[in-house]
Amino acid sequence: MVAKWLNVEKASKYIGVSTSNLYSMAQAGRVPAHRIGKMWRFDAGELDGWIRTNKPINEFFMSVDYDVDNNLKLRLPQREAYSSAYEFFSKKGRKAIIQLPVGCGKSGLIAILPFGISRGRVLVIAPNLTIKEELAASLDIANRRECFWHKCKILAPEVMSAGPYLAVLDSMDANIHDCDQSHFVLTNIQQLASSANKWLSQFEDDYFDLILVDEGHHNVAISWRKVFEKFPDAKVVSLTATPFRSDQKELEGKLIYKYSFKSAMIKGYIKRLQASYVAPKEFYFTFKGDKKYYTLDDVLALKDEEWFSRGVALSKVCNEHIVDASLGKLEFLRQMGTNHQLIAVACSVDHARQIRSLYVERGYNAAEIHSNMSLTERENVIRDLRAGSLDCIVQVQMLGEGFDHPKLSVAAIFRPFRNLSPYVQFVGRIMRVIVQNIPNHPDNIGHIVTHIGLNLDKHMQDFRQLDKADQEFFKGLLEGNELDIPEEVLAGDTRTKMSREMVVNDEIIENFLEEDFISLDDEELRKALKATAENLGFDAEQIEAFLSSQAVDKFRSVKASGAFAKIPQKQRQEARRRLNEKVKSSAIILLNRLNLTRVGHDLMMNTDESITGINFVAAVQMISQEVNNQLGIESGERGKLKIEELEKGLNSLDDIVNRIHRRLLKMLDKKDE
Repeated sequence: MVAKWLNVEKASKYIGVSTSNLYSMAQAGRVPAHRIGKMWRFDAGELDGWIRTNKPINEFFMSVDYDVDNNLKLRLPQREAYSSAYEFFSKKGRKAIIQLPVGCGKSGLIAILPFGISRGRVLVIAPNLTIKEELAASLDIANRRECFWHKCKILAPEVMSAGPYLAVLDSMDANIHDCDQSHFVLTNIQQLASSANKWLSQFEDDYFDLILVDEGHHNVAISWRKVFEKFPDAKVVSLTATPFRSDQKELEGKLIYKYSFKSAMIKGYIKRLQASYVAPKEFYFTFKGDKKYYTLDDVLALKDEEWFSRGVALSKVCNEHIVDASLGKLEFLRQMGTNHQLIAVACSVDHARQIRSLYVERGYNAAEIHSNMSLTERENVIRDLRAGSLDCIVQVQMLGEGFDHPKLSVAAIFRPFRNLSPYVQFVGRIMRVIVQNIPNHPDNIGHIVTHIGLNLDKHMQDFRQLDKADQEFFKGLLEGNELDIPEEVLAGDTRTKMSREMVVNDEIIENFLEEDFISLDDEELRKALKATAENLGFDAEQIEAFLSSQAVDKFRSVKASGAFAKIPQKQRQEARRRLNEKVKSSAIILLNRLNLTRVGHDLMMNTDESITGINFVAAVQMISQEVNNQLGIESGERGKLKIEELEKGLNSLDDIVNRIHRRLLKMLDKKDE
């Protein structure tokens, strides 16, 4: 087609600006123009495209050319969820919920949802900094490697010269003018709706036409409601992997689309899950002073009892068997040459340190991570994990939503979960695939490893029901109190230790019980397997005969892998490390019992003890001296001790704290007289 050329006067009338403004825009490269000698010439076709893409923000998403419906670079759930949202809002819907499993492309869906739906600016709210950073990369048109519109060809390059633009709210360098010039505003809920109200008060009530909430199961919380009330006419989409909350409150909105975990596994969007349970043939324990012996059938009958599952969680012998079983799965996966890694969850900070030591004693690099650590300490652990120098990471209520590290492929569970939501969230950490869109690739299997006595097999069954269940079923899953372990214990800052009514003396392991998230009697899985096998040249009747011959019982019995060797030197080093750590945590317990702060000088000023420093330092000195006295050593000599002596010191700490507590109470009471 021959170009229709316009001079400056005609072009200025064509796009509705003055000739002087058009000159300035042409010189700055803000409008398509061709300089010939001293004259500017304009192609009418190019100007048409420029006009379409330079619409005001309130028209941009409704007028720009985009490719979603037939875009095969998008995943099926992204296209289907977009179509459901488009239909919902075209019928004047206001608040929608979309359920999409982790790894299925929520960030990409957020990037495409405004097109054809939003008649103005879009607010994107992330629940934490991890997810916020991931979204920022997806929505940044200058980041050509990560920008979703570039990667999936949603918008043509010439269109993106005029947006959409992103403004990121942060505490360092952002202002309202950034937002005025942008199509997307990205923030996390803490910055947007903090008590200081820095940002909400700057926005007019109609500033946003569409609000997109990632991890939308948070949307009932007070801070989220504050946002929805501020923008009462905005359309809202909440995206979530788990459409329920642990506090039993309902999400706001209508569930307009959900994509099942099962379908995501069969398609290869997320890892296929397999659960392995340490199942003792013989089980010996002491309960309230009485010694008991049980068989596996007895354990299966008892696992519903809270005292029993808690006793199993805190048992060293049970923990060791979970460690060995999880390392067996890790080594099996690593045979393919990929450096798979393991994530574990513990009951408390002290419990996490014990589990870390069990992995280290077996020659594996492990580290714990929890909220009591400084930000720098946590960042160092994450850096080592991502760099591959850690084999195992042990968490206490950390690495939750948005943590994306595909090489985490084994989830070792050392604590009971009383309801489904936190179980699914933790298991979600191993669902990210390593090899995209190849469901049967051996690197795309995630292993859940735990002890049958923790009663977590019921959650695997409930997890499957997410694909079939309605809202009433979700409510039923939320009955009970998730914090079955006191918050103080989880934080590692407790006044009293957990009750140990049950002590496991020993257990004999010969087999594991195993189950798959999707059993071979599932029709959707069978259909996918048949299609794959037929494409490889197998006979359809032979495939059907093979599938029919496979057992579909809930559990299959598998011979247990052998125990991993404990390295004596590492055992001694970890015992010494654990003793030093527990002296410090015991000092905190002591101060809490005395109602003293860590930074005061009460102990140095008001007791007869030969100690110095703030209360925490003084308490550590007192406990350390008692430990050394009991072990018959001087300060600085713990490096000379044997494993058995270090273990003796560890086991004596509870009694030592009790003795010091009684002694200090008498001294402090006398000072008050």
